[in-house]
Amino acid sequence: MKYKNNYFLLRHGQTIYQTEKTDILYPSPENPPVTLTEEGENQIRKAAKELKEKNIDLIFSSDFFRTQQTSGIVAKELGLEVNFDKRLRDINLGIFHGGPKEKYRDFFSSREERFYKRPSEGESRSDVKKRLTDFLEEVENKYENKNILIISHGDPLWLLASLIKGFEKNEDFLKERYEGIYPDVGQLIIP
Repeated sequence: MKYKNNYFLLRHGQTIYQTEKTDILYPSPENPPVTLTEEGENQIRKAAKELKEKNIDLIFSSDFFRTQQTSGIVAKELGLEVNFDKRLRDINLGIFHGGPKEKYRDFFSSREERFYKRPSEGESRSDVKKRLTDFLEEVENKYENKNILIISHGDPLWLLASLIKGFEKNEDFLKERYEGIYPDVGQLIIP
């Protein structure tokens, strides 16, 4: 599909889950709220300056606290409002939230299985793809020739970038995830 708008994808800035709690999954849903570290705020200030050159028209963001902080820094720099959308939230890990990453990984027998197997009270990657596809279709129907910034989380941004590139098969998504672009915290990608 050829998109009518230009998309810029920005992952939230660094949190303690990239520094101190690297083996633990984020809590659900943001309880307690996960804040950006000082380094995370600096990453986003740097990205916001880079975004000034991109003539951004609209900002859409996940409504989790770390993405609210991120989008607030960017919006202030660009002089724009933020449109929060729950469809841009991070993947719901269900019963695994706040627990060891290893336990979540062990729940799946393969990378492919993550597209269709859901943890209790959680989502599969296909669930996330569906809500992101719905979001993209809505934005495409409403806007044309806009530069749109989307602020979200690692997995949703990787899936969004793959959707924008026109990928359909799970194998292509996985290849992009492990051999292509997977955004680091504070990283801007242009699919």
